[in-house]
Amino acid sequence: MVLEVAVLNIKSGKENEFEASFSVAQEIISSMHGYKWHQLQKCLETKRQYILLVQWACLEDHTVGFRQSSEYQRWKDLLHHY
Repeated sequence: MVLEVAVLNIKSGKENEFEASFSVAQEIISSMHGYKWHQLQKCLETKRQYILLVQWACLEDHTVGFRQSSEYQRWKDLLHHY
């Protein structure tokens, strides 16, 4: 198992929009081969910061299976502009 840890710094004032987009995007990641679970946590000390944890069966499920998939482009379109 591999645990991906991502610190997400969201543009100020966009937190609610990001959370709404993430609710859609989580359907994408959870459908990927090798995906086990994920958790998104909002930081209490830094209002616009989140921690995303994703557990994958193996590193390649994340780096190749997800990151090189067509679904990843949709994930990026939903989330990366925040």
